[in-house]
Amino acid sequence: MVAVTYKEYFNQAPPLEDIDSLEAMESRVSHFEIREPEAASTRISTLVVGTLPGKSQQLLNKQQQEPSETLHMVVTDNGDQICEERDNINPADSEWVISVKKKLEQARVLDEAESSREMLCIYRVPHCLREGDEKAYVPQIISLGPYHHGNSSLSQMDLHKWRALQHVLKRNKQEIKLYLDSVKELEKRARASYDGSIPLTSNEFVEMMVLDGCFVIELLMGTVKGFRQLGYSPNDPIFSTRGPIHSIQRDMIKLENQLPLFVLDRLLGLQEDNPCKEGRVAKLIPQFFDALMPTDEPLTKLDGNELQYSESRDQAEEFSDKGGLHCLDVFRRSLLRRSPERPLKSQRWSKSSTFIRSITTVNFVERRQQLVHCVTELREAGIKFKKRKTDRFWEITFDNGTLEIPRILIHDVTKSLLLNLVAFEQRHPNCGNYITSYAVFMDNLINSQQDVAYLHYHGIIEHWLGNDAEVADLFNHLCQEVAFDCRNSYLSSLSEGLNKHFNHKWNVWFASLKHRYFSNPWAVFSLIAAGVLLLLTFLQTLYAVYGYYHPLR
Repeated sequence: MVAVTYKEYFNQAPPLEDIDSLEAMESRVSHFEIREPEAASTRISTLVVGTLPGKSQQLLNKQQQEPSETLHMVVTDNGDQICEERDNINPADSEWVISVKKKLEQARVLDEAESSREMLCIYRVPHCLREGDEKAYVPQIISLGPYHHGNSSLSQMDLHKWRALQHVLKRNKQEIKLYLDSVKELEKRARASYDGSIPLTSNEFVEMMVLDGCFVIELLMGTVKGFRQLGYSPNDPIFSTRGPIHSIQRDMIKLENQLPLFVLDRLLGLQEDNPCKEGRVAKLIPQFFDALMPTDEPLTKLDGNELQYSESRDQAEEFSDKGGLHCLDVFRRSLLRRSPERPLKSQRWSKSSTFIRSITTVNFVERRQQLVHCVTELREAGIKFKKRKTDRFWEITFDNGTLEIPRILIHDVTKSLLLNLVAFEQRHPNCGNYITSYAVFMDNLINSQQDVAYLHYHGIIEHWLGNDAEVADLFNHLCQEVAFDCRNSYLSSLSEGLNKHFNHKWNVWFASLKHRYFSNPWAVFSLIAAGVLLLLTFLQTLYAVYGYYHPLR
């Protein structure tokens, strides 16, 4: 018995049209053992099976219907006696097992990648969040980082990036290789900061980090020291007070347009001959974004060439001490400085007992919901609204029926700013949900333009938009499709107090009486007159009855 493969058997077979020769070949060959190659696990095509004669063709037809991993056939000289041995593994099952193993391998790779997710801090905005306003999340003038790298609509700024890099090298008398080699050392860590794979080669990624990073540092340093001291012309189209800084700032606070802070620290450290120094960039960021602060009073001010914060330099150091992740993260920290996650020591805070209780009881066992009524309904329950004098727009208090809310300034960038802050809190674990809590609370308070008008009347909301309806629409769309557990909020205790006051019937009745009869001086005068008239009528009736039973003699 001769062992041959299908291919060898077919090569020895005559053409299909020569049927006589084919039958003659079967009679001459005593027997063949036909087996598939080791890797053969697929079905044999009908065309190939058609080349086999007699019982051999029938056997292969059967194998096509019930395929096996390996098939042994013996063709005798009379063509009738055929022996077959079949392995127990079905090719279809084998393909399925291989597919499952591939999926398990992919899961293993992803599981290993999870170990590096602790460095992840720059995310793509989920589709469910960006449906409402795509423009709020996508850069409009400049691309920073890999997510929008190569976008043709943003390519006009690339020339100015190269100009910034050339200024840096010329001013510091350095070679570009120093920057490329230094950032090359951070490549793995920098790539791990971004969500998903980055379709850039190692050289392309490092070049992008150096180019974008030096551009950002020039903007930050120019804001603090002045662009003229950095060697730029007063009429420079980008690096001057007349440049499109405002539009660039708007793009730089978008979550998808961030650069890792440690890369910026390295680039600035190279310029200052101290590449290992960290924290300097974090001190520059609040000053650069000062115009975007949604508060009346700026958080920072400039005194000469040194950065000064509104309260103390000790608080200024907290940004660098905490190590920030990127520009948006540092900006968020500056909004929440001395935030609910830190101990409260100031006398100014100790007076706000309700707010302190709301902070310290975030993790209490029985979590309560942050569900409050709108301004109009709360007014009907007798709750008063008052502007709180502080630049911390999130520091809301409630005491003795008075809700004090700090003033917030709404301008053209506020919506994009709050949306990206909320998106960052949604994606980044363990960063808290303070901005989201505030947004949800204000969304509950504001249901209509009448609510906005009332808060504006009391100095709580100041806006530069077209009308009050746009402000109401802004707050009502901030938290759409946002996954938020309202029980895990620093405003939960405060909201509980509001709801208790609102649900107390006596407060509602007293407020209704006050609204109806004490809303204006004429109503008060009418009420007093009606009271006096009722009293006189009662006295008249009393004297009449008394005179009837006790007539004068």
